Amino acid sequence: KLILLKMIGMKKILFAFLSFIANAFALSINEGDILFQTSLSSQSKAIQLATKSKYSHIGIAFKEDGRYYVFEAVQPVKKTPLNEWIKRGKDEEFAIKRLKNDKILDEKTLLKMKEIANSYLGKDYDLTFEWSDDKIYCSEFVWKIYKQGAKIEIGGLQKLGDFDLSDKIVKAKLQERFGDRIPINEIVISPAAIFESGLLKEIPVKK
Repeated sequence: KLILLKMIGMKKILFAFLSFIANAFALSINEGDILFQTSLSSQSKAIQLATKSKYSHIGIAFKEDGRYYVFEAVQPVKKTPLNEWIKRGKDEEFAIKRLKNDKILDEKTLLKMKEIANSYLGKDYDLTFEWSDDKIYCSEFVWKIYKQGAKIEIGGLQKLGDFDLSDKIVKAKLQERFGDRIPINEIVISPAAIFESGLLKEIPVKK
């Protein structure tokens, strides 16, 4: 019994420690913050090469029941506990960006943004990066939450043909997705364009 009690005690201590670590990350984060990471998905390298960026995946942070979640467009669109989202990225590294004028995100605006984020939950990930709401990809998801919920356009829209499509890894991924009919005039928003937006400031990650 004594050994069992000690084991239970150790589990409680471990759980408390892990919760502390998760909360330490959360101390850096506000609702509406945009989180960037290098994905380990099969398309990550192609996105990095085409957009000249370290980051290939993004999500947006909201708090529910005292915990932070990253709402993200994967397959399907979902909300992921913050600590799980961090662990899924390359080397568990990530960046946080926040509106320079964060007073815009008042309680009413954040509620609207959260409602919009929730309305996309369960939608399929858009493998062909089309500018529609039927399916949606990660940066499009975040961009539309800000556009529809806060009336702000974060990051400049581009056409697929504006990116560097010359690398063989990029060409192979485009061939896989589109065959020989690459929609170079399709409107897109990239993680890089959002990361580089002049409306945002970078927040140091506290670990």
